[in-house]
Amino acid sequence: MTLIQQLVKKGILDQEKATALEWEAKTSGKKEEDLILEERLLDESSLFNLKSENLKIPLKEVASDSVPLETLQLIPEETARFYKMVSLSKNEKNLQVGMIYPEDIKAQEALKFLARQQNFIYQVFLITPTNFNELLKQYRNLKGEVGTALEELKEETRKEKGPVKIEELERLAEEAPISKIVAVILRQAFEGNASDIHIEPVKEKLRVRFRFLGTLHSSVILPLKIHPAVIARIKILSNLKIDETRVPQDGRFSANINGKDIDFRVSTFPTALGEKVAVRVLDPLIGFKKFEDLGLRGKNLQAVKSAIVKPYGLILVTGPTGSGKTTTLYSILQLLNKEGVNIVTLEDPIEYFLEGINQSQIKPEIGYDFSTGLRHILRQDPNIIMVGEIRDEETAKLVTHAALTGHIVLSTLHTTNSLGVIPRLIDLGVKPYLIPSTLSIAVAQRIVRTLCPECKKMARPSKEIEKLVLNEIENFPEAVKSELKIKLPLQIFQTVGCKKCNQLGFAGRISLFEVLSMTKSLAEITIKEPSEAKISEEAKGQGMITMKQDGILKVLEGITTIEEVLRVAEEK
Repeated sequence: MTLIQQLVKKGILDQEKATALEWEAKTSGKKEEDLILEERLLDESSLFNLKSENLKIPLKEVASDSVPLETLQLIPEETARFYKMVSLSKNEKNLQVGMIYPEDIKAQEALKFLARQQNFIYQVFLITPTNFNELLKQYRNLKGEVGTALEELKEETRKEKGPVKIEELERLAEEAPISKIVAVILRQAFEGNASDIHIEPVKEKLRVRFRFLGTLHSSVILPLKIHPAVIARIKILSNLKIDETRVPQDGRFSANINGKDIDFRVSTFPTALGEKVAVRVLDPLIGFKKFEDLGLRGKNLQAVKSAIVKPYGLILVTGPTGSGKTTTLYSILQLLNKEGVNIVTLEDPIEYFLEGINQSQIKPEIGYDFSTGLRHILRQDPNIIMVGEIRDEETAKLVTHAALTGHIVLSTLHTTNSLGVIPRLIDLGVKPYLIPSTLSIAVAQRIVRTLCPECKKMARPSKEIEKLVLNEIENFPEAVKSELKIKLPLQIFQTVGCKKCNQLGFAGRISLFEVLSMTKSLAEITIKEPSEAKISEEAKGQGMITMKQDGILKVLEGITTIEEVLRVAEEK
């Protein structure tokens, strides 16, 4: 009996729908399993338990890191991918094999052929597509692939000792083993959702670390002797000077990984032990996010959307380095990017390339800075201008002038919260009377890690945490407080850790926001007494949600933990 008919028998599917699905499977070439999962008739676990029961083949789940590479390689990677089968464990001549489609005649024949060729006896188990894909990644285990490349390099490297000439360095950097090592590091970083790669010489070794969810993790240790060749390879890719090791250099390059074009931004830095390289992984899917994915919602989302539909005005995003300011600005630009408008940006550096937008990279070393670029932008007939950062008095005045003369201007500023934006603009020489007519909104943000949806659990917090959360709720704006339904004793989600999140308990990141809008009351305060205390009173009057309060709301929704919120949003 087919799986679709099994669903009919169990009352999950009616016969009419079943016939339509069977016809689609026949004409499209798709597997029944794929169609059932696409239609969300069953989740993967339930579906494969049903399939196991139907085929009388036990369902098995195997941790990806528990299968040695030599066991995996008993079934070659290409064969594994094509027939959707993989080695699970080996004991003497007995091999356990996991298959997604054990009923597939061609897969059965391929397995029999391998068994005869390699002289093993096999036992078949059913595995889910998710488990299969996790195991498949182990063929490209970082240490295994790098180790193979290093063995190749040993055979090819000259035996003479002494300093390596620049010509020899170029040759080594271009040779297959070094190219392979760099390519493997880049691919592993991308597949592991790392935001940055750090390649750094330490005592007697070359360390490679990946930044994941804001924290650096050691990934592989390489011999120190290949350090010059690895750095040279990255410099060649980035079009940097190989023979310049005394001063920092910046560059970028693109690579196609798993069918996707990924940008890598490179920065070299001289240290006492040699050059260090930091590589930012720029995945467009991460850089181009919708507001909801950023973490903007409710009143904050309404305030931002109101500001961007105005014909002119200054939108400022503030926060420390790495708080996601640029990603927020790109999200706004995507909404504003229409055929009828001219958008020009000044960036340092350009993080992502946006189609239809004129992006310019500033170069202070040749006198092309934000203020110089801004003067030229205004001659480009722009509707919308983005300036990467307001760093000095001249840029602050030019940005204000641009907003005053009928442009939407987006930029970033370094302040601890949105309340500090107006005083900071005044410190930078902007006249207080100009601010009300130019500033639309000030957005402050911080990034927190999001809980793994697979393993997070509800638990009772400590008395101190419960008191803190309830006190914060008491201070919420009335409109927000009235919509909350809090049950006592309070329960909130906490981290656990599982194989899906590498035992971290976290599986992504999201921003906490606070948004201050310009109002008549705030305009009067700005002109008469622009202190943070007075602005704070006005913010409460607006019903502004503070960053900490936004964090508490996300804790109550089960998005993040209270510890993450307190880490980034504690009042200074």
